[in-house]
Amino acid sequence: MKKYIISVALFLALGTPLFSQTSYLSEIAVENRKVEKTDARMVRVGMDLNLDALDMKNQHVMAIDPYIVSADGTQEQKLPSVVIEGKIRHKADIRREALENIKLYPEAQATVRRKNGSDQTVSYEASVPFKRWMIGSELVLRADVSGCAQCGEGSETAYTSDILPPMNPAYAMPFISPKEEIVKRRSETRAARLQFRQDSHNIRPNYKNNQEELDKVRESLNLVKENNDLSITGIYVTGYASPEGTMDYNMRLSERRAKAFTEYVKKDMEGIDPSLYHVDWKGEDWDELRRQVEAHPNLLRIEDVLDIIDNCGEDRDVCEEKIKALVPPEIYQRVLNEMYGPIRRNEYRIEYNVRHFDLEEGKQMIKTRPDLMSVSEIQKVADSYGKGTPEYIDCLLCGAKAYPNDVTAVNNAALALMEAGRTEEAVSLLEKAPAEGALQNMLGVAYMKLGKADKAREAFRTAVEKGNPDAVKNSKLMEDYVEYMAE
Repeated sequence: MKKYIISVALFLALGTPLFSQTSYLSEIAVENRKVEKTDARMVRVGMDLNLDALDMKNQHVMAIDPYIVSADGTQEQKLPSVVIEGKIRHKADIRREALENIKLYPEAQATVRRKNGSDQTVSYEASVPFKRWMIGSELVLRADVSGCAQCGEGSETAYTSDILPPMNPAYAMPFISPKEEIVKRRSETRAARLQFRQDSHNIRPNYKNNQEELDKVRESLNLVKENNDLSITGIYVTGYASPEGTMDYNMRLSERRAKAFTEYVKKDMEGIDPSLYHVDWKGEDWDELRRQVEAHPNLLRIEDVLDIIDNCGEDRDVCEEKIKALVPPEIYQRVLNEMYGPIRRNEYRIEYNVRHFDLEEGKQMIKTRPDLMSVSEIQKVADSYGKGTPEYIDCLLCGAKAYPNDVTAVNNAALALMEAGRTEEAVSLLEKAPAEGALQNMLGVAYMKLGKADKAREAFRTAVEKGNPDAVKNSKLMEDYVEYMAE
């Protein structure tokens, strides 16, 4: 049987008695006190009341009532009493019970005659249903003394110290030391949607909005080219076509347009090594077509259009004919006019290396381009402000924003938030992060700190499945805590 136990031997700490002449509790020692929560979700209280030093007047009777009192004093649970009688009072009570056929103390766990001057111990044990407020409570003894003719002689209160201490699981929330990036490789992917005349691959800057698109391309390349912290290592161009026409034709068309775009950029962007350009083409892009259709929820028979796309075989020309055949004809016209356009594009990816920054440079860079810093450089800047400071946390949050899929960046930012008591922010950050073992473990801890045991259990389970060893320990700690708190 699982038990949560405190065991002590002590003398009672007395409160102020109402009548000083009946200060009996100070003469009673509480020994072998044991308070435990059992698997049956009961609180069992056991103790020995040592009466060896108790000198009770013959006509007195004392009823000791144990109470479990909440830490804030607002709630309490009474336990069965212990009645201790002097010699004369004990005889009188026995006589009265016999004559009146009654039990004077029906709720008492024990009724004992005190034999002054002798060794005497009363063993006590009682159980009550566990309530969550009992965590961190006190076991209090309250005594009422009466004399002859049941006249009141006074009341006392004694405190036996705290019971059922709060359980504060020490969950494993490890900091992950960032690894140094020997070479800081970065890339940016953008799309250029240029307009071409029918069957043409010639780039005409003055045709429709081409100049605006070309200006964006030039600007994005210049941002990298003119940044002395960066070194371009490759420019990768990929051409895509929309489905009108045959697959073979559109494959060749996407090739010609990708090559034309690349040659135009080469001439426009002097100073970039031509060997850095790499060209590829994909023909018809049906994945993008599906995304465009989903972005137009008011399209007639949209489910039929999506079904054709999802169940299209290798022959995409047949699929396009099926869309054309949908009734009314306006369906295809909308697809052609509104959804095919964004598919015709050239995507280009700029790959570059970033130089390393020293601490002072990093303090400036983190304000504008933390994505150009390594996670290690971000951590060094954060550490320079001192762990737990607002600047420390802000730096790590910048790192997590710049690298939302980086386990180390997100883990350490979430850890800093939780250590600062900003657990809800940590949960928000972790819920958006990849379901990696370390991050799921951290999410489980965050959920437990917010009292969300069901969500914590699921997060720990995922972390364990992904092989995270900390989650195994944390899951056990969580289940022990949940059981300890369960009513």
